[in-house]
Amino acid sequence: MIDYNPKEWFKYIFYFQKADTVRKLTPLILAIGVYTTVVAYLIVVVWRIGENTDLKNISLMHSLLGFVISMLLVFRTNTAYDRWWEGRKQWGALMNCSRNLALKVSGLIGPERQEEREFFQIMIPNYAFAFKNHLRGRFIANEFTETSTFKQSDLRLDDHIPNQIAAALFRKSISLQKTGLILPEHLILLNHELEAFTNICGACERIKNTPIPLSYSSFIKKFIFIYCITLPIGYVFSLHFLVIPFVMFVFYILASLEVIAEEIEDPFGNDANDLPIERICAGIQSSAQALLR
Repeated sequence: MIDYNPKEWFKYIFYFQKADTVRKLTPLILAIGVYTTVVAYLIVVVWRIGENTDLKNISLMHSLLGFVISMLLVFRTNTAYDRWWEGRKQWGALMNCSRNLALKVSGLIGPERQEEREFFQIMIPNYAFAFKNHLRGRFIANEFTETSTFKQSDLRLDDHIPNQIAAALFRKSISLQKTGLILPEHLILLNHELEAFTNICGACERIKNTPIPLSYSSFIKKFIFIYCITLPIGYVFSLHFLVIPFVMFVFYILASLEVIAEEIEDPFGNDANDLPIERICAGIQSSAQALLR
């Protein structure tokens, strides 16, 4: 039986985290509130337009377009979430492949070959950290650990660093087979994990380098803007000055969905809603150290 705690509702209703859309949209919400106040004041107080005007029929347009804009936003958020979830699956696969590679190397190379075990113990998490920085477009040298056979000076910073580390892992595996430390069939056993590194990298690069078309995102923003700036004209005759919080709330709901979609469509950054990549990299590092110590 699930223990229902109503305090959780109040916690998330009244707590605004750093990345909450209220903080990001506050200037626009205030601007739409000022605009609505001016429109309501002119229509109700200055011009004193009665309810028999045709302007109140603008609300019919909102009734017709409300379904359209809701479908567009649903498709927009679903598309963005699919990208976020695909990125999470790929990083989960990287965690599994890293653990499997460390597990197999631990079984194939005995504790008496400490140098070879140490190489894989260090280079497997090095790949994860390099991959994280590659997706974020930067290189952080102090996250990498050197081995006796691999130095940071060996890295070509103008090249694809995750590929260089994957190549080093593959060269090391080939070297172990050539020296007879592992058998050819053992190399086949390791090949799946070694190939998976670059496959996962390619899948995440596809997400990173294929943004939502600008024209589509721009159209939704224009649609939301036009929809909201015409709301006061249509509903001021029935709501009067209550139309001000009404329009501000509707704008907050619609614009928040678009902002959330923009945040999660690129899931590899440092935002609060992005994937916990640092935690995954730390998990890979601790697993490799535990299996190959």
